[in-house]
Amino acid sequence: MQGVVIKELAQFHDQRGWLVEIFREDNTAFRPVMSYVSMTKPGITRGPHEHMGQSDYFCFLGHFRLYLWDNRKDSKTYQKKLVFDTQGKPFTAIVPPHVVHAYKNIGSEDGIVINLPDRLFKGKDKASAIDEVRYENDPDSPFRID
Repeated sequence: MQGVVIKELAQFHDQRGWLVEIFREDNTAFRPVMSYVSMTKPGITRGPHEHMGQSDYFCFLGHFRLYLWDNRKDSKTYQKKLVFDTQGKPFTAIVPPHVVHAYKNIGSEDGIVINLPDRLFKGKDKASAIDEVRYENDPDSPFRID
């Protein structure tokens, strides 16, 4: 999908466990301004929603299915849908504005998602409107989870 970047992350293992680099400024032009982490229980979906100006930089740790719908009228992939399974491997996904997105924990254990968006949630000092349109409770939404 145009403008979306999905990348498997390398795991470095030793006797203590493993380490994954989730962001390096020398690997992308993307510049986050904040970060947060969330836990999603098995079988639970978050989204779908889209941002008007924000891009998300997700890091998936667990077994997730990512759903993307291109809602950008000027995009070569307008109205295309992409479904991607992480298969339990660590992945990042950069999701630009107006790409509707959702993800579901399809594993049997709690999954972790770290997001490093390029906009502050609710703006500086949380004084602005939230930059998103939510579709999960809209029965007429064309953005459906399989």
